[in-house]
Amino acid sequence: MPPTLNESLSLEISEQIKSKAGAPFGNTHRAVLTLTGATYVQGFVVLNNGQYEPLEHAWIVLGDDIIDPTLPHINKAQQEIYYFSAQSLSIKALKAFIEEAQEDYPEDPPLPIYGAPPYEYYGDVMLGGKDYVNAYQAAQLKSSELKAARAEHKQNT
Repeated sequence: MPPTLNESLSLEISEQIKSKAGAPFGNTHRAVLTLTGATYVQGFVVLNNGQYEPLEHAWIVLGDDIIDPTLPHINKAQQEIYYFSAQSLSIKALKAFIEEAQEDYPEDPPLPIYGAPPYEYYGDVMLGGKDYVNAYQAAQLKSSELKAARAEHKQNT
């Protein structure tokens, strides 16, 4: 069974780290360091908010829970957020990637992490490998389903 959003823990962690709007990667990085046995996850979210576009995002998986430290800034109910994982990193691996990125590219932010080349492309944006492309395509499919359901609902009312 895939992990599900733990809204109360997400809100608690968000408050603890003083999460910021528009900073899912930094919020998740700070939050994952406060937890034992957690995994940092990057991918996409789709919000059932009328726009439906997949958004690149980060969150934490801890056991059967998704912990999203950016949740208060999303302002959507649990059933309206869909998560599509592209990459998962242990805390140790995350720290190593960040350290390497800061050494190799000190002028660039270390997050998000796209893994090792070769990269694949979608649109005008460079992403990680096939896992990122697959997660984006799954998010696009969900987005299309939500748009179609909304259009059908409008027709029936």
